[in-house]
Amino acid sequence: MTELHRAEAHPSRGPCLMAVLRMAGLRPTRQRLALAELLFSGPHRHVNAEQLHGEAERSGVQVSLATIYNSLHQFRQAGLLREISVDAARSYFDTDTTDHHHFFIEDEQRIEDIPTDSIKIAGIPEAPEGMKVTHVDVIVRVKRTN
Repeated sequence: MTELHRAEAHPSRGPCLMAVLRMAGLRPTRQRLALAELLFSGPHRHVNAEQLHGEAERSGVQVSLATIYNSLHQFRQAGLLREISVDAARSYFDTDTTDHHHFFIEDEQRIEDIPTDSIKIAGIPEAPEGMKVTHVDVIVRVKRTN
């Protein structure tokens, strides 16, 4: 389904997503709008670039994997997504940008939220001179026992 057809099927989403992208300082290109629709039209989620690329292809959105990576990083820089780096080669993007922590289910290569009240951080170190702490990420790695 093309972006135009999606906007016609959900008239309130097209203009709303355009406004969100503009307010974030991003030009609402056809591809950014289509990716924003995939990311933000449903419940909160965690996604990596390859997963989003597959969803885009299944939805009929013509977009390269490089454009997906670029868009995800632009959305993150604009404050629309939170990046969760599980290792040097793998990042997930979270549509919930509030402070919270995650399980990384190693067997499934999947991220899941940890309930907010499940982790207590007693203190964090002072940031080096001229810097400030922007957020704290706790990733608890788990795998199935059977």
